[in-house]
Amino acid sequence: MTEGAGMRAGDVPEDLTAAEAGMWQAFRNGSVYDLSSGDPLVDDPHGGSPWGEERTVRARIVCWLLLDGPPALAGRVSALKLAGIRISGSLDLAGGTVVPYVEMRQCRFEQDVLLPEARFTTLRMVDCSVPRLEAARVHTEGDLHLPRCRFHRGIRITDAQIGTDLMLNQSIVHRDRSGRSIAADGLTVGQDLQAELLESHGELSLRAATVGVSLSLRGARLVNPYERLALNAPQLTVERSLYLTPAGVGAQAMSGMTPARGTRIQRFECEGGIRLDDGRFGDAVDFERARFALGEDQELSLRRVQTPELRFLGEHPARGRVVLSGAKIINLMDRADAWPGPGRLHMGGFAYENLVPRGPFPPAERLEWVAAATAEYNPEPYERLASVLRAGGEDQEAREVLLAKQRRHRESLPPAAKLWGYVQDWTVAYGYRPGRAAVWMAVLWAAGSFAFAQAGHPPLKRGEHPEWSPTLFTLDLLLPVIDLGQVGFWQLRGGWQWLATAMILLGWILATTVAAGATRLLRRN
Repeated sequence: MTEGAGMRAGDVPEDLTAAEAGMWQAFRNGSVYDLSSGDPLVDDPHGGSPWGEERTVRARIVCWLLLDGPPALAGRVSALKLAGIRISGSLDLAGGTVVPYVEMRQCRFEQDVLLPEARFTTLRMVDCSVPRLEAARVHTEGDLHLPRCRFHRGIRITDAQIGTDLMLNQSIVHRDRSGRSIAADGLTVGQDLQAELLESHGELSLRAATVGVSLSLRGARLVNPYERLALNAPQLTVERSLYLTPAGVGAQAMSGMTPARGTRIQRFECEGGIRLDDGRFGDAVDFERARFALGEDQELSLRRVQTPELRFLGEHPARGRVVLSGAKIINLMDRADAWPGPGRLHMGGFAYENLVPRGPFPPAERLEWVAAATAEYNPEPYERLASVLRAGGEDQEAREVLLAKQRRHRESLPPAAKLWGYVQDWTVAYGYRPGRAAVWMAVLWAAGSFAFAQAGHPPLKRGEHPEWSPTLFTLDLLLPVIDLGQVGFWQLRGGWQWLATAMILLGWILATTVAAGATRLLRRN
């Protein structure tokens, strides 16, 4: 009997094995075809127990059923639902259109699964052992579920289009010959991409991928220490949130939810660099309790990322760099101990509108945070922080930040300008502490008044001078431009003349520094 004749009649072809004949009938009935032995150790698809011919089907027969299988029995819907089956040969559905529902649980594939440019309604492979999944440009109307599977030579789903959800929860994926564990560049997912508790050995590549709702890597472990990147996802677009946060482990855990109190958790861990440059995230990027193990030349790179909220609440990396250059954030939620130290934080062009610290983050430590990001003097991080503090009503803290900016700038100036900077700092703190000018003026006024009260003061012309007043005379010396009608009518000789000159110079210095500070303050306002 030919394959075509058997298929049209709905009869079982004669050349099928007993296991394949049972699968054929289960397909027409839409029922689960389970060849498990009942022994968990033997049935483990990832274990070493051999599976014999009694639970083996040929990949060619599976393809036949999916691409051109027999009609369903009356009142039934045909579907391929396999459990505990060994599939020999290469399952090659490249370019094919698969209409029946497909679900394979605890199956063992002997060779690669080839699905490039294939079309499915829904495809679920759960807890299967697969040498490699090759599915570039695969298209599904519904889900592509691959939870708890083990892929020994990686997954390729570049430019795939998944109609609803893509699930990789608890899967273990090893690297291919190019060093990638999952190659998913250009991937489009209609709803959620869930890769919770995923274990990736190699580069997880999501360049220019698009996720319609959220991307969850809760509790995932990405390992690629010898290459530059463990997660390579520039130009990633996620309509809601990206979660690199803990996941609950065990029966109490619920996917997609924050673990309840008392639930054992597993943190997101990344051993290797992360690149999210030019990403767009509709709600948030969440690093709650994330752990990073970076090499000296590796980065957590968020260049030009745009998102309403960045939750930078992980453990600070001991090595490597955190780069936020050009990122645009509305709410920055952070902790003081989450940021790396000096020389390992870069924030050139980093724009944020609100600071939402989790726990204590005093102004002194916030200034250290800015200083850590500016190995060489750069006014922008200081001005951004001052602007955000002022917008939040913290004017005093904003002035302290701008004063710190001037002091940092002073260190980069030549000696003469640096000396003038110290004078401005000591006198009026660059205009950000204007009360100092009044204190200095009061001290000089009192000292000068006392000194000039002891001085001889013959008039230059008799009958053409005001009444002598050491207090007004000193104030007239200290106030430039303003004439109180005291200076120029009295003779001062020797040390008194030098004292008067010193008072004039000090008055000009005070006035100049106050004017410079006021101008700077008005310009900033």
